[in-house]
Amino acid sequence: MSEQEYIAAGTRPEDRRKDPLRNLAVAVYILQALSFFLGGISGLAGVIVNYVKQDEVRGTWIEPHFRWQIRTFWIGLLWGVIGFVTTFIIIGWFILLGISIWIIYRIVKGALALNDGLPPEPV
Repeated sequence: MSEQEYIAAGTRPEDRRKDPLRNLAVAVYILQALSFFLGGISGLAGVIVNYVKQDEVRGTWIEPHFRWQIRTFWIGLLWGVIGFVTTFIIIGWFILLGISIWIIYRIVKGALALNDGLPPEPV
């Protein structure tokens, strides 16, 4: 699938900033970023928003951002648990560091793409 499948005819990426659904994706990126300071609770709130509003964004240019955010949460949670469980054998600290860097990368990449009116990854 190409990016064009998510863009209405004649819509420029700059015009997408006015899309009210975009605010949901912005809020979730902020909640994901805050999860580093709030023990993950805001990340959980963000993924709940993703699932509750998923039907509203289906077929829009925001849908890839919701998929990106949901994957970031679940993969981050999985590797966070693995890292936490293995901290006693030292490798867990490296896992936690690596997954933290990966999550930060995904939040920044997604938010920058959202700002540009583009999907977070090539479709």
